[in-house]
Amino acid sequence: MLSPYMSPVERAWHYGLRLLCGLVLLFLVLPILVIVPLSFNSGTFLIYPMQGFSMRWYEDFFGSAGWMRALKNSMIIAPAATVLAMILGTLAAIGLTRSEFRGKALVMSLLISPMVVPVVIVGVASYLFFAPLGLANGYLSLIVVHAVLGVPFVIITVSATLQGFNYNLVRAAASLGASPITAFRRVTLPLIAPGVISGALFAFATSFDEVVVTLFLAGPEQVTLPRQMFSGIRENLSPTIAAAATLLIGFSILLLLTLEWLRGRSEKLRTQVNE
Repeated sequence: MLSPYMSPVERAWHYGLRLLCGLVLLFLVLPILVIVPLSFNSGTFLIYPMQGFSMRWYEDFFGSAGWMRALKNSMIIAPAATVLAMILGTLAAIGLTRSEFRGKALVMSLLISPMVVPVVIVGVASYLFFAPLGLANGYLSLIVVHAVLGVPFVIITVSATLQGFNYNLVRAAASLGASPITAFRRVTLPLIAPGVISGALFAFATSFDEVVVTLFLAGPEQVTLPRQMFSGIRENLSPTIAAAATLLIGFSILLLLTLEWLRGRSEKLRTQVNE
């Protein structure tokens, strides 16, 4: 709502800034949305104008053994890595938030370093670590490394949630005879659940979309959906890739809507507790 006391220059700046933000958003989103109509193209080339409407590429995606194997692998690796990242990240966030010790900043920097270190370095280091153990071409190495990549997101979101947490509630539970585990399960976890789930969703998206580490660690039987798309782009550019990309775009939108709902729920819970 604009103030009635704004000058013409301030009004022009107000609308101009919003127009600029809209153009920047359009510039970022348009290249992603361009691929969606092409997934319904009846032609065999990813070009405009479209030759007609067809669902053949979605039928090819769901009817292909290679694409289904890649989707199955992604649905095995990503949830397992998410659960592991959620557990480790939540425990680390609680420990770092409630404790004060020398070197705390260094420990925090090490835990979130996978967000900063180039993924190709993580991939090479992971291969050099797991290859001598004979675990380079297996699910275990992929799940562990994907979890390491997802832990920083869980730590950041849970730590942000804990900043406004009232620890007097935990002390009250302890005074009533609750054990630390019971107090965590009945008091702490329900209140920080939106942050935990938000971090888990980010970890899931990171694992589900990861391709560089998978190129180093995955064998022929562990090909994930992003790696299958990468191989398809490099070897045989098929419109089936557009169908897979459209499904991933829809999945990403669903994750964003879920995160927004969790953010609203977190604010509501925090308001109720403070009252």
